[in-house]
Amino acid sequence: MNEKKQRSPIVIAFFTIFLDLLGFGIVIPVNSFYVQSLGASPTVIAWLSASYSLMQFLFAPFWGRLSDKIGRRPVILISVAASCAGHMIFGLSSTLTAIFAARILAGFGNANLGTAQAIISDVTTPENRAKGMGLIGAAFGLGFLLGPAIGGVAGQFSPQAPAIVAGCLAALNFVMAYFMLPETRVEGASTSNHHHKRTFSLATLRTAMSLPNVGTILKISFINTGAFAMFEVIVGLLMERSFLPLESRDTPQHIAQAAKLTAWFLVAVGITAVVVQGGLIGRLTKKFGERRLFQTGLLLTCISIGMIPAMAQSGVYSNMLIVAVILAAGTGIFNPSQSSLISRSAPIDQQGGILGLNQSMGALGRVAGPALAGALFEVNFGLPFFTASALVFIALLMSMGLKAPEKHATS
Repeated sequence: MNEKKQRSPIVIAFFTIFLDLLGFGIVIPVNSFYVQSLGASPTVIAWLSASYSLMQFLFAPFWGRLSDKIGRRPVILISVAASCAGHMIFGLSSTLTAIFAARILAGFGNANLGTAQAIISDVTTPENRAKGMGLIGAAFGLGFLLGPAIGGVAGQFSPQAPAIVAGCLAALNFVMAYFMLPETRVEGASTSNHHHKRTFSLATLRTAMSLPNVGTILKISFINTGAFAMFEVIVGLLMERSFLPLESRDTPQHIAQAAKLTAWFLVAVGITAVVVQGGLIGRLTKKFGERRLFQTGLLLTCISIGMIPAMAQSGVYSNMLIVAVILAAGTGIFNPSQSSLISRSAPIDQQGGILGLNQSMGALGRVAGPALAGALFEVNFGLPFFTASALVFIALLMSMGLKAPEKHATS
């Protein structure tokens, strides 16, 4: 493709992932409090979050296979339309059954990362592919940074407003894709994204687990992502109980205020992570190396999540923001170090499959973590955070056995 024809698919792939993550982040600040007002317990709230992630884990390979058969353009249009419908149903629903169905539908539609990556692969040369894939990472970061902020503002109007905004953004994405996205799949050509066909193959997993470093990193990915998801799905409920009067819990004013507290916390996390990953990680990696940063990120995450209950009990909201900065510094150091470390540890001819497995282990963590967090929260408000901190500490101990990877010939 010439440069002009390349630009349009890359822009659409970027905005598809960006708006997917924006829509996901928008509903986070108000989601827990709205469904709580409908009678949901913390366990049910956590299951709602897990159901969205489960759909993404199950159907990412489906969308990838379908795009190989019928093309990238129809898959993007269908998946974005499903996402739009899911968000709109959520915004118009007043029963838990309908809200669960809406989140499942939105998760199903938003499981289109593999197709977006395939579009990038279709229209870039091997020399420029890493740069193109980097845009996907940027879309993730921007979407998660801006989503909670927009959701916190929208939640001041009504509990349903964030979901309606997310649906409108998905509708905008559909219109952009309909008019700007050409078909990029070349008939009969093999796709470099073939590892998405079977992202979570047990045979591939067994092989990966036997590789030096790789097996340990995959286990740590599952544990750490699950622990972070435990914190993320329940921290809003903790702040609500710590900083707001519970007698007004189900009123729109209470939900709006709780959404604002959650949004500010998540925005502090997002801004710090962007600063660390965008401005500091390169220099830190050159000075300390991936393995040491990997371990430092786990240590900061372990400490900060364990501090959250005490900071909430202090009754001073600014203490929560301090913890948010420490937590984000940990994740901002850990995430790129993990990606680099597992890539350098994997054989050159197995890069795609192992990186796909790493994504799958993270997705499983996002299912398992919330499913556990709600039940623990009902026993004791601090228990999910202490459990998550302990899990990250176990991951930190596991990381002590990692070895500095050998440099690949193509590095």
